[in-house]
Amino acid sequence: MTHPASKQTWQRVEELRVLLVEDEPRMSKLVSRALVRAGFAVDAFATCADGREAISLIHYDAAILDLGLPDGDGLTLLATRDSVGRSIPVLILTARDTIEDRVGGLDAGADDYLVKPFAMRELIARMKACSADRAAHLDHCLRPATLSSTRSPAMCALETT
Repeated sequence: MTHPASKQTWQRVEELRVLLVEDEPRMSKLVSRALVRAGFAVDAFATCADGREAISLIHYDAAILDLGLPDGDGLTLLATRDSVGRSIPVLILTARDTIEDRVGGLDAGADDYLVKPFAMRELIARMKACSADRAAHLDHCLRPATLSSTRSPAMCALETT
């Protein structure tokens, strides 16, 4: 029989919370709806300031960032993510399509880069790949360890890696 608390922990891995920072209302709505239909929980914001506050207050499993936001460049949110010590995968979703823009975004710390216009199926596939990587990482971190009375819990945890 599975302990209810552990079942709840594993259930959390299945539904990932995504931060979407996109200032164009129609695009934000379309992306949010598609992600929700695909099984993601989405918090959408239209400005760097709101995205920055959300990253500092809420633990997200992934983020989708536009670059051309009304109050700044979405790349600044990568620094916020790093400053609060959150290692979340970030996909940049933008109209900036030069090789310099793409390389610059990846070099700044983004994990993926998708240029508008894009196919929604591709965005969902990229987010699912991101969530699969994240779930595999969490599965590894949450793997149960067998404890014995002769070893400390820390040693048992080390033995499971």
